[in-house]
Amino acid sequence: MSNSIESAINEVDIPMPMERSSRRFALGDLAFRWTALFFAFLVLLLLAGIIFMLVQGAMPAFKAFGLDFLTNETWNPVKDEYGAWAPMMGTLIAALIAMIIGLPLSFGIAIFITEMAPQWLKRPVGTAIELLAAVPSIIYGMWGLFFFAPFFAKNIQPVLVATLGNVPLIGALFQMPLVGGASGVSVLTAGIILALMIVPFMASVMRDVFDIVPSVLKESAYGIGATTWEVVWNVVLPYTKAGVVGGVMLGLGRALGETMAVTFVIGNATVLATSLLEPGNTIAAKLANEFNEADGLQMDSLVAMGLILFVITFIVLILSKLMLMRLAATQEGRKT
Repeated sequence: MSNSIESAINEVDIPMPMERSSRRFALGDLAFRWTALFFAFLVLLLLAGIIFMLVQGAMPAFKAFGLDFLTNETWNPVKDEYGAWAPMMGTLIAALIAMIIGLPLSFGIAIFITEMAPQWLKRPVGTAIELLAAVPSIIYGMWGLFFFAPFFAKNIQPVLVATLGNVPLIGALFQMPLVGGASGVSVLTAGIILALMIVPFMASVMRDVFDIVPSVLKESAYGIGATTWEVVWNVVLPYTKAGVVGGVMLGLGRALGETMAVTFVIGNATVLATSLLEPGNTIAAKLANEFNEADGLQMDSLVAMGLILFVITFIVLILSKLMLMRLAATQEGRKT
């Protein structure tokens, strides 16, 4: 009798606690995998939808004007003649000015916080940078229009005209505007405001990536007599180059797509400025100013400029990826 009971128990497949736990974890892992896959494809679907909308909306403008739409400076809603050259170049020039000013500032702030600032000063400066990143863009625009632009016109613009305006080659970029005079509303003003806006983002990213450098690496460099600059250039930057490039691309992306702050201070001119001290325009500012009232071919042209801005940002992203791949290949070559 006892032998039959034991054989019956042995024939029954009773799951052990470890087996039940393994099955539960397997189901959870499978659910997590499919959820992550769903959100990944959702991002791709949203991107495809955006591209499709932009291409579909931009086709009438390109059919009407062809590739001349990219090089034509005319923007005349009365005659239904449109060109993207002035806003497109204004976008690139303002972003370039912002990067020329903002990148050294961001790098210096991040280095100061991580390598040079005393302990009691690191937290207040870091908090101030984060607070600046949280300020809405329209506040930057209002500050730029009501305070910085008049100050720039009165104290900085005349100095630039009197000094850099006489320098060969670049002097034409710093001539007094023929229309409006020293108003302070210009492409250069917009670039400076953009620089102030992107500095907190780039500085925060650089500070965070500089903090992850192992202390033993920096202490070893200091131990053999390296200066602070040598440690930063030869130890910190090579270790964090991917994060630094990412922070720079983040700042450049915001500079290219910023709308409200630029709209306040750039002047929203319909022609391409020949001087940095003249009013200009950007694609984002053009869209913000005219999108609500546009119709027909004007609306199609605005969507076409949105597509151009998308392509510009996509090219910037591709260039950053290629730069990172080249840096990684160079580092691997040095190791071998």
